Amino acid sequence: MAQLALIAESMNHHPEWFNVYNRVTIDLMTHDAGGISELDFQWAKHADAISG
Repeated sequence: MAQLALIAESMNHHPEWFNVYNRVTIDLMTHDAGGISELDFQWAKHADAISG
């Protein structure tokens, strides 16, 4: 989460996420765009790379 938070900050893109016990849930949606935006896809690529 820490790595992804730094990436999100550098992109000025802040997904909604929840960390409960051993599970992290991430909701990608750009509220200003009213749905999924290109930034969501870019951020998701970083998340996939980090999570393996």
